[in-house]
Amino acid sequence: MPEFRVVVSDPRAGNAPVVKVKVVGKEDMELSKEEKERKKLPIAKVNPALAEKLGLKEVKTLTLRFRKEDKKINMTFRVVEDANVPEGEVWVPMEPLLEKVEEEEAEAEAFRAKAWTVVVTDPEASRFIGLKIGDVIDGGVVGLPGFKLKIRGGTDNSGFPMRPDVMGGAKKRILLSGPPGFHPREKGERRRKMVRGNTITMDIVQINTMIVYE
Repeated sequence: MPEFRVVVSDPRAGNAPVVKVKVVGKEDMELSKEEKERKKLPIAKVNPALAEKLGLKEVKTLTLRFRKEDKKINMTFRVVEDANVPEGEVWVPMEPLLEKVEEEEAEAEAFRAKAWTVVVTDPEASRFIGLKIGDVIDGGVVGLPGFKLKIRGGTDNSGFPMRPDVMGGAKKRILLSGPPGFHPREKGERRRKMVRGNTITMDIVQINTMIVYE
């Protein structure tokens, strides 16, 4: 049975504002089995006014960035609007907050998520088999109904990247002058590298996608 890590990128998130918020862990917001298995993002509750300010009326996915001992800790959530939440706060499940930040409450920067990862298993995972780089699939497979996702690449179980210019799903050693698969250090440098073809097979473990807007 296929299982993929699907990375979703939101091309409109780059210009979204960043707002400082107080993040509050809630014990009554328990993680579901799917959330623990990373098949779904955990829920964060925000005030509708904050959701509007952060540009979350379109794609309701939020990243919280914590700064702890000179380290940046990012956590990404699905947003549920709740008027009971104060505008300057974000309510999240207590369990992941304690695990990552080691505090029940913490200050953070909130912004529209630029990219996030979900684990996709059957029956949704089988819908990816046979698709190629450049193909479009319904966003419902990763919890984004009403959106389309464009496949941009991926990586196989040995770490070799998919190449759009290599047909099929097999591995091949080809001469490369640039990414994916090779990053030249000098101008004009070329190397022969092993890459994977442009078609998704059971050997692929990560699929990179991007939301397609009209």
